[in-house]
Amino acid sequence: MSLAGVSSVLVGGAVVSVYSAGLYRSGDIDLVADMSMRKIGLILEALDFRRIHRHFQHPLCSHIFVEIVSGPIAIGDDYKIVPDTVAVSGECIRILSPTDCIKDRLASYIYFGARECLDQAILVGRAQPYVSVEIERWCRHEKSDAVFREFKSGVDAVLS
Repeated sequence: MSLAGVSSVLVGGAVVSVYSAGLYRSGDIDLVADMSMRKIGLILEALDFRRIHRHFQHPLCSHIFVEIVSGPIAIGDDYKIVPDTVAVSGECIRILSPTDCIKDRLASYIYFGARECLDQAILVGRAQPYVSVEIERWCRHEKSDAVFREFKSGVDAVLS
């Protein structure tokens, strides 16, 4: 996604919203951008966004917050993330792949105990093709084999 010369990648819960066709609705939009926060802040403010602490909000869409996350994109210790490009409402955006989205949500479950993030990973796993062996490898590297089994069990429960 490029806006005003800023290249960015959609990450976090908004990716779940895209891959679940809106079954999950995120309250914010997290973007990893290739520019300093100061420059991005100036660009967003010129587009009528208001800064509210670390978030930005537009008056025409005040129920959604935008957060610019400093890069590089990483999931746990994995910094070799290659974003996908997906068409959303006729616009191409750069976004985590379904496999990386699942790993990202599982990371929040592993590191922060956020059960809702496991549920989001399962939702994406049910809705999108993903590379199971890559998620299993990543979970093993994070010493979380049990989380992989919990994820797979949740995805497979619907398929039975």
